[in-house]
Amino acid sequence: GDSCDSYPNGIAALFGDNAIPQAGLLQIVAFVGALELFVMKDSANGAEPGDFPGDFRNGALDFGWDTFDEETKLSKRAIELNNGRAAQFGILGLM
Repeated sequence: GDSCDSYPNGIAALFGDNAIPQAGLLQIVAFVGALELFVMKDSANGAEPGDFPGDFRNGALDFGWDTFDEETKLSKRAIELNNGRAAQFGILGLM
């Protein structure tokens, strides 16, 4: 196999002399497509309706979410939203 250092940066990694093999790109696209179509469904994509848009549990992973009262759920959603915003600003600061 080849090391990651042997591939160029940017668009040259897709098109060019030392590009990533097309079979490898096809595997990545197929895997992401399968996740999007069959696994990561929210209530807007035909899965059973969840508590809110973006509820990707699909009945598999619950972690006790249904045991919380509505006030706790709202609080936890707000905390998660604020953590996501902080992470986005952190990445923006690194760029």
